Amino acid sequence: MRLQMMLGYVMFMFGSLSVALGAFVGINIGTDLSNLPSPEEVVAILRSHQITHIRLFDSDNHLLSALSDTGIEVMVSVTNNEVLRIGQSPAAAASWINKNVAAFVPSTNITAIAVGSEVLSTIPNAAPVLLPAMNNLHKALVSSNLNYQIQVSTPFSMDMIPRPFPPSAATFNTSWDSTISDILRFLSTTKSVFMLNAYPYYGYVQSNGIFPIEYALFKSLSPVKQIVDPNTLFHYDSMFDAMVDATYNAMSAYNSSGIIPIVVTETGWPWAGGGNERDATVENAEIFNNNLIKRVLNGSGPPSQPMIPMNTYIYELFNEDNKRGPESEKSYGVYFSNGSSVYALGLDISGGMTVNASSGGFCVARKGADVSSLEDGLNWACGPGQANCSAIQAGQPCYMPDTVENHASFAYNDYYQRMRSVGGTCDFSGTAVTTMVDPSYGSCIFTGSTNSSIGGLVPPAFGPVGPPGATDIQALSVLMQSVEYDEIQQEF
Repeated sequence: MRLQMMLGYVMFMFGSLSVALGAFVGINIGTDLSNLPSPEEVVAILRSHQITHIRLFDSDNHLLSALSDTGIEVMVSVTNNEVLRIGQSPAAAASWINKNVAAFVPSTNITAIAVGSEVLSTIPNAAPVLLPAMNNLHKALVSSNLNYQIQVSTPFSMDMIPRPFPPSAATFNTSWDSTISDILRFLSTTKSVFMLNAYPYYGYVQSNGIFPIEYALFKSLSPVKQIVDPNTLFHYDSMFDAMVDATYNAMSAYNSSGIIPIVVTETGWPWAGGGNERDATVENAEIFNNNLIKRVLNGSGPPSQPMIPMNTYIYELFNEDNKRGPESEKSYGVYFSNGSSVYALGLDISGGMTVNASSGGFCVARKGADVSSLEDGLNWACGPGQANCSAIQAGQPCYMPDTVENHASFAYNDYYQRMRSVGGTCDFSGTAVTTMVDPSYGSCIFTGSTNSSIGGLVPPAFGPVGPPGATDIQALSVLMQSVEYDEIQQEF
C-alpha cells in the first residue's frame, strides 16, 4: 500500500505540469456584491501580498487582462449555464477557449479550467453533458497546444459522498457510478486533478453534535475526543483531513491507474449567520482560516496520502452581499466590499510576513471596540503617550477615513513602535490588538512599515473602514502563508 502511494505521488509530480511543487493556499474571487472593486484594484492587492493562486467563478476578461504579467496562477471557470452549450458543441468549446484562454496566455498565467460548479449536486439534469464539455474543452486546448499547461476538471461537492466517516468506508453516491467513473478516467488520462469543495462548517453543523467543534476548527482534541477510523486506525486531527481522505477512498473504487491528486477548490467558514447559525461567528472564521493555512502549508497530505499536499483555495476574498440563501452565504469573505477586513489573518499566501521581521508587528484598534474607549485611548496616545499624530490631522495623509477607529489605529501603532523596546504595550484598556499585517494604505504609511504604496491602492489591513466611494481597497491580509458554497444554481 505504501509503495502504491509513493508511485502515485511520483506520477503526480512528474505528470502534472501545472500543479505547483509544494503546497499553496489560494483564494476564490466571487463577484456577487454591490460594490465590486475594479480589476486593477484587485490585482494591486494580490501583487502586493505575493498571492500566487486565485480561482475565478467565470472568465472575466477584464480581470484576466489586469492579471497579465503578474505570474499569478489563475483558475478560470465555465459557469453552469455555459456547460450545456459547450457539452453539445465542440465548436462552442473551441470558441470559449479562444476567447477566454488563448487570447490571454502566456501573459496571463492560466493553469486550470473548472467546468461548472458542483454540477452533479446542483443541476443533475446537466450530468449527461458534463464530461462531453470537459472533453471538448480539452480537445480545444490540444488544438491550441495548451493542454500541457492547462488542466480541465470539475468541482465536486462533498454531498456526493453520503457517509464520509469513517473515511476508509466512504463511497460516492452509487446513482452516479457511470458518470464518476468516466470523469475519473478523463482526469487520469489528461493528468488533471480532482477538484473538491469541502466545508467542515457544513459537516459540523449537519453532524448534530456527533463531532466536537474543535475537530472542525483544526483545534487540538483531548484524549477522550480523539477521532479514529476504526478500519485503518488513522487518527484525524481535523474534519478537513477526513473529508479529503474520504474522497481519496471513494475514488479508489473506480480508479486503478494511479492516484489522482485532490485540490480543494473551496473551503471556508462564515463569520456571520442567521438566528439558527450560531457557529457562524467572526471568532470561528478567524480560527478556522488561520489553522487551515498552517495545516495546508506544512506540505503534508491526509493520513492515507501523506505525500500529496492538500492545495486549497479559501472561499472567499470579498463578502458577496447580493447572494441568495441563508445569511451565512453572504458572509464568507475576508473583506467587506469597502475594503475593510472582517478579521485578521497573520500570514500572507506566500508564507512570508508582510512586515519587517524585526518590527514585531503593528498595533491597531480592535475591531468593534467601544468608540468612547477608543477616543480615550486615542487622546492618551496623542497626549501623554507622545505619539506623533500629525498624519491624522485634517488634510494629512492618514486623516481619511475620518473615523475614531482609523485614527486610533495610527496613534496606537505610532506609540507602540516608539515605546515597545522600553516596555510600551499594545493594549489601551483592551481596545488594541497586534497584527503582522501592514496597515499602511495609499500615502498613509504606518510607523514601522517597510512597504511603499502600490498605486495608492493598498489600504488599512485591520480596523479602519474606507469612506464611501473611496478607491483604496484594504490590503489583503489573508493570504496567508490561502465559493461560496458557491453553487451557481442556474437551470438550463
